[in-house]
Amino acid sequence: MKKEIRTVVYDEELRIEAYRFEGTRQPFPNHFHEYYVIGFMEDGERCLSCKNREYRIKKGNIMLFNPGDNHGCVQSDGGTFDYRGFNISRTVMLDLAEEVTGKRTLPGFSENVILDEEVTCYLRPLHEMVMAGSGEFGKEENLLLLMSLLFQRYGQPFERCIPECREEIEKACAFMKQHYAERIYLDQICRCAGLSKSTLLRAFAKSKGVTPYLYLQSIRIGEAKKRLEQGVAPIEAALATGFSDQSHFTNYFSSFIGLAPGVYRDIFKTATGGNQDGQ
Repeated sequence: MKKEIRTVVYDEELRIEAYRFEGTRQPFPNHFHEYYVIGFMEDGERCLSCKNREYRIKKGNIMLFNPGDNHGCVQSDGGTFDYRGFNISRTVMLDLAEEVTGKRTLPGFSENVILDEEVTCYLRPLHEMVMAGSGEFGKEENLLLLMSLLFQRYGQPFERCIPECREEIEKACAFMKQHYAERIYLDQICRCAGLSKSTLLRAFAKSKGVTPYLYLQSIRIGEAKKRLEQGVAPIEAALATGFSDQSHFTNYFSSFIGLAPGVYRDIFKTATGGNQDGQ
C-alpha cells in the first residue's frame, strides 16, 4: 500500500497556503471555507459533492471553490488520491484581482470542476516552486499568469456565486457568526430566524448546502485556523472557538482540513522562524 504523505507550506511572499497530499484515503465531510481553494487531482478518483451537484473527479481535474461553496468528497475507486492545492484568502485574492484586472473587486469562479491543460501548465509548476521554497520571481509570475487565465475563462462577479437566501436564513447565519464561541442551541437560532426547527433545517440545507450545525462548525474551524496561524496552542484555540474540548476540536479540524491542529500551527511557526506572535 502506498505510504500516505501530507505536506503543507505557507509562502510568506505570495501569502498563500500550498497543500500536497499523497496516498490519501480520508473522506472529507460536507463543509465550506471562508477562503478560495484551487485544487488539482494528481492521481486517483473521487466522488465530489459541491453545491448540491455530484461530480466524479479524476487525474487532471482542477477544482475551484469560492468562499462559502459547500463541498465534500470520498474515494470512489478503492484506492488513494494524490492532490495539490492552494488556499487563498479573500484579502490576497482582492490584491491579485486588482493586479490582474485593475479592479479591486472579489472574483467568483463560475465552475467548480474543470479540465484545462493550459491552466494546469501554470498551476503545477507554481505549486512545485512554492513547495520547494523557491525565492525566484518566476513563482509570482506563474501565480499572476494562472489567476489571469482563471479570471478570463471562469471568472464572474463574486456576488453571482452567492446563492439567494431568504432573510430568515441570513439572520440565522449572522447569529452563529456572532455567537460561535458560545454554546448555541437550535432553539436560539430558530428564535432569531423566526422559523420552526423543521422549517429552519429544510430551508437552511437547501440554501447553504449544509445543516446549521455543520455551518457553525465550519465557522468555528475558520476562526480556529486564524488563531493557530498566530501561534495559539490548539487547546486554547479550541476553547476560544466554542469547542467543548481539544479532542472534539482535533477530530473536526482534521476531518475538515486534513491536518491535526498542531501540525497546521507548526507550518506558520516554521515560516516565521519560530515567532509565534503572528505571520
